[in-house]
Amino acid sequence: MTKQTFLHDKHVKLGAKMVDFAGWHMPVQYSSIIEEHKTVRTAVGIFDVSHMGEVIVSGEDSLPFLNKIVPQDISKLIDKKAVYCQLTNKNGGIIDDLIIYKLEDKKYLIIANASRIDEDLNWMVRNKVGFDVSIVNESHNYSLLAVQGPKTKELIQSLGVNELPGFFHIKRSELFNINVWISRTGYTGEDGVEILVRNEFSEYLWDKLIETGHQYGIKPIGLGARDTLRLEAALHLYGNDLDEETTPVEAGLSWSIPKDKQDDYNGKETILNQLQNGGRKKLIGLKMLDRNIARHGYDIYYNNEKIGVVTSGGVSPIRGDNIALAYIKPLDNLAVGSTIQILIRDKLHNAEIVKKPFVEKRNKENK
Repeated sequence: MTKQTFLHDKHVKLGAKMVDFAGWHMPVQYSSIIEEHKTVRTAVGIFDVSHMGEVIVSGEDSLPFLNKIVPQDISKLIDKKAVYCQLTNKNGGIIDDLIIYKLEDKKYLIIANASRIDEDLNWMVRNKVGFDVSIVNESHNYSLLAVQGPKTKELIQSLGVNELPGFFHIKRSELFNINVWISRTGYTGEDGVEILVRNEFSEYLWDKLIETGHQYGIKPIGLGARDTLRLEAALHLYGNDLDEETTPVEAGLSWSIPKDKQDDYNGKETILNQLQNGGRKKLIGLKMLDRNIARHGYDIYYNNEKIGVVTSGGVSPIRGDNIALAYIKPLDNLAVGSTIQILIRDKLHNAEIVKKPFVEKRNKENK
């Protein structure tokens, strides 16, 4: 049976087109994807991302346990600080990409992808042997609302939260007399917050945010625009750009791997070796040189040789052209500015390798 978030009926009432996503019945769009996309880039949008997973890891050995299962050095986290990281297997492949928040000493909140919660929990339990640690899946108790866009800060401050958390920080707060967690994170490339609230208050909070946000241009945003927004920002989607056969180095995530971490972790030997010598493939950004769209799974050619595959692709509503993420062989003669070909309906079409992200990110520290 397809699962429903606590806000499911709100989406249906708003006339959203509903689709199955990772086993959940979710809104893909309310009006048009391009209109919703531009709302987030210019004003503020609200997303229901309650399908995401929330796991609490606590106990005496919570820190060494987390340091074993992710390449990031969790010991560097201070209270209420978050870090982006990957859950890696023994070969350095990515089981999932996560955000880990240190709530307090020996207590951490993990946000996981909806499609990977079961795999994540299974892997964590397999790795907890010998550690005094508690792993509790709280996903069914909480809803998660993302409020994203350049007017987010103004909206949230108008609701009495004078001091928003810093970028990649989380804080306890109140909205409309409801206790919530507010984190300065998102998946759009824009400034914004994600609000974690107990299920029983989620519908009221959704309604009040839309009601009070009208003066800031707030609109509900579906998964369609969420995907085009994250693609413009060159943010990875698990199952497209990340999987268990791809390492963080190959995925262009070397910036998230500390070189001086002493603790051993799953896949460390492979990952450190790739940091020195490179991986078997590399993630690049592409811009189509004609009006065709490079879709997930399309093959990439150079000098009539297949060298890779498109992982995510589509229209960029802000740029006005067609963009894509892709993995290719790490060839020395291919760099930004090089032309390669995408096989679309049995015909090769030119594309240019371009820098990532495709649009300027505005989600850095912005107090």
